[in-house]
Amino acid sequence: MSKLVVGKAVPAFTLPSTAGKDWKLADAKGKHLVVYFYPRDNTAGCTTETAAFRDLYAQFKKAGAAIVGISADSLASHEKFHAKLNLPFALLSDEDKAVCGLFEVYKEKTLYGRKYMGVERSTFLVDARQTLRREWRKVKVAGHAAEVLAAAQAL
Repeated sequence: MSKLVVGKAVPAFTLPSTAGKDWKLADAKGKHLVVYFYPRDNTAGCTTETAAFRDLYAQFKKAGAAIVGISADSLASHEKFHAKLNLPFALLSDEDKAVCGLFEVYKEKTLYGRKYMGVERSTFLVDARQTLRREWRKVKVAGHAAEVLAAAQAL
């Protein structure tokens, strides 16, 4: 798969979804799309970030933007997390980390001096023609969803 570049088309991908069927990038054609990657279901930062996207969902929708959240958690884990937070958008499961690799978000991380591989919190804004318009890497949760909303509204 080719490297993702701002201003270039996002390569097609398909992942299992909490919507009950596989989700394809083509499903979002004609809408702007926010793709956010997060490390794990039911952790403090990921819950806060996901809830922020949920709370701004109506405004994203008004701006013509769909949202999907992706992590390497199982679909069963996602379904529990999705229900717990009452999400109006799908979570996608990337257990083999192929899409994480495509977006280059599966990285070596360090926690308390210990190195390990994991998903780096990152968000990507794709326009209605499926061209990558913005990327945010090493995201800090506070205020992030609102910043992404402003960028989506500006498209």
